[in-house]
Amino acid sequence: MPKLPRTPSFDLTGLTALVTGASSGIGQGCAAALAQAGAHVVCAARGAQRLQESVEALKSEGGSAEALVLDQADLAALRSVLETRAFDVVVNSAGLARHGPAAETQPEDFDAVMGVNLRSAYFLSAWAAQAMISAGKRGSIIHISSQMGHVGGIDRAVYCASKHGLEGMVKSMAIEWGKSGVRINTVCPTFIRTPLTEQTFANPERAAWIMGKIKLDRIGEVEDIMGAVLYLASPASGMVTGTSMLIDGGWTAD
Repeated sequence: MPKLPRTPSFDLTGLTALVTGASSGIGQGCAAALAQAGAHVVCAARGAQRLQESVEALKSEGGSAEALVLDQADLAALRSVLETRAFDVVVNSAGLARHGPAAETQPEDFDAVMGVNLRSAYFLSAWAAQAMISAGKRGSIIHISSQMGHVGGIDRAVYCASKHGLEGMVKSMAIEWGKSGVRINTVCPTFIRTPLTEQTFANPERAAWIMGKIKLDRIGEVEDIMGAVLYLASPASGMVTGTSMLIDGGWTAD
């Protein structure tokens, strides 16, 4: 009888993960996915109350989690976290959007979006990878990017610029860190139903635009993202780096 190959494990028991933007929405879902797979999850976000509520919810379901109040745009604070602790998995779900016509974009809005979506993501990756390599960990870094890192969008020139930049950054870092066993990838969701997107869905024109683009004819849910993040965090994706997982309902298939 032939010896059949075994499906790689999705079990994260014994691993420690950092999830930024973990107090709500996609970040909270990422933290839940990793905790449910057995990882100890350090949940980071700016708002202490909602963050602690998320951590308590994870613990109530048997998960192992702790809260870390962190403004990711504060690079000194971010560096102090990543230089003192080598994580096995880092999921960056913190993000910022200030939508509007490109011709009306103000420099302060441009700088704010780039500061969170690209600048902090860059240094989070660099410092996390450095710590992983120094500790001999074959770690996984996962950025929650966007389908807008692959296409354009109405009133989204700044946001798209930040996400296109993130996609290019990840490819370059994957080349640099591959020989050390550190993997880095992005997950690119379509519009996901969260408290932050309700205002967009409430606009009939924007809602019609969205539904006209999503081939599966439904809005994404946080649960649609969780499996992709778990896959990229686990040994099951051991040969995956420098790429994007598009969870976009077919938006970019055109």
